[in-house]
Amino acid sequence: MTPLAQTQSRQNWRQALPVFLLLLALTLSLFHGTASAIVTIWLRSDTFTHGFLVPPIVIWLVWRRRQVLADFAPQPSYWGMLMLAGAAFAWLLGDLVAVNAVTQLALVAMLVLMVPTLLGFAVARAVMFPLAFMFFAVPFGEFAMPQLMVWTADFTVMALRLSGIPVLREGLQFVIPSGNWSVVEACSGVRYLIASLTVGTLFAYLNYQSTMRRVLFIVVSILVPVTANWARAYIIVMLGHLSGNKLATGVDHLIYGWLFFGIVILLMFMVGAHWAEPEPSADASPGHAAEKAMQSASVQAPAPGYWSAHRSYVLALVFLVALPHFARWAIEVSDRAAAPQLPGAPILAPAWSLAPSPVADFKPAFQNPSASINNTYQSQSKQVGLYMGYYRQQDYSRKLVSSDNVLVKLKDSPLAQVSAGTRTMLLDGQTRQFRTTELRGSPAPGLVSDNYLLVWQIYWVNGTWTTSDIMAKLYAALYRLLGRGDDSAVIILYTIRGQSGEGQTTLEAFVQANTSALNTLLLQTRARR
Repeated sequence: MTPLAQTQSRQNWRQALPVFLLLLALTLSLFHGTASAIVTIWLRSDTFTHGFLVPPIVIWLVWRRRQVLADFAPQPSYWGMLMLAGAAFAWLLGDLVAVNAVTQLALVAMLVLMVPTLLGFAVARAVMFPLAFMFFAVPFGEFAMPQLMVWTADFTVMALRLSGIPVLREGLQFVIPSGNWSVVEACSGVRYLIASLTVGTLFAYLNYQSTMRRVLFIVVSILVPVTANWARAYIIVMLGHLSGNKLATGVDHLIYGWLFFGIVILLMFMVGAHWAEPEPSADASPGHAAEKAMQSASVQAPAPGYWSAHRSYVLALVFLVALPHFARWAIEVSDRAAAPQLPGAPILAPAWSLAPSPVADFKPAFQNPSASINNTYQSQSKQVGLYMGYYRQQDYSRKLVSSDNVLVKLKDSPLAQVSAGTRTMLLDGQTRQFRTTELRGSPAPGLVSDNYLLVWQIYWVNGTWTTSDIMAKLYAALYRLLGRGDDSAVIILYTIRGQSGEGQTTLEAFVQANTSALNTLLLQTRARR
């Protein structure tokens, strides 16, 4: 790079960096609610405590590339602004339906996209890994917990049986001769997986240069904690079984788990270090040499400073970052409505009347609905419980689809889920699918004739029926953007399974007879805004 080009580059960086940092600060200020939500999760969840380390690591990784970056002249990119607009729109959609994962990912994406937008894609390519690593700050990944729990239970039961120990399994709970065990959230291994993936990705970047080795080690950092967690669960059960439940229970359970995980990850790094590759000098990279040549050619002649040349662009970017909040305010103003009112005892099909006593002592754990009912209806000897939770003007404390909204809490509940599936029916000329769940409870209170409940569940979003959490969120966001509001409801039907499976027939009969009445009730509730 010529002395003139070096001088021009330094001048551009001296003006571009303050603008870049001010735009970052402005973005964090405008989206402080989302940023605060991320930090709150870091504070309260052991799974995501590593988030506090991610920003300092990113800064350090960028600092390591400072000599490379000095060779580039920062130049704004309109393509970057277009991508940033997409991230801002994603944040708006996520905020309309109060999905933390979407708003938090979108915020981090906006911060990352500030680099190509304000400094150019050449600069962004030079720090591509640090920018990508920033996404580990998002507390994301607990969606995998249910599947990880199932896999852990599958492996543990299989390993116990191969060890000659008889096992009676029901869902995530199983019984062996020495006692009862269950796979709960802490047994899923999701925190081990997230921790391993984070540090494994950083290890791969710092120790390998070839893309193949980096990708392979990242894959290993995913597979190792998953399989290690299966082995951990089996070992803990065996320790409890062989010691008469004196070892590997209570606090020991967690201590042994983290100790085992630490040893496994240490071994993984020790093995991975054997294939480490030395880091080449920055100037040895052909791509870097070409980039530097292009940058030098573009700054041979004196040019105006960064702020003088791109003032209008930066101001347009400020407006773009603030635009989602203006749109959110406009939607809220147009969407104001009174609290919904559901009748205490809705009238359904003539053959089904309100029962004098509940079919079971059961209420789904859906949090803070705008209105709700939980009644039992009967037709001759058949009884069906109907729970309806209605949501309007949803926010982060009141929303239809949430990880807190479940049929039963895993803790402090006499009921436990033992199976799940789907059921498709033809209703009013349309095919509709229901989630089906079987719950087992104690035979004493509430479930006198049978300790199993059959439960069907479906969502209603502004007249559209779905069983998908994702589709329910998308429909709600779409309807809010169209000015139709976000009125939504969950409909849950439940009945005693019965020894001969007559509960299935009972729910089918109720659905066939009452779907139209339920839809009419919901439409009338929505109309009273």
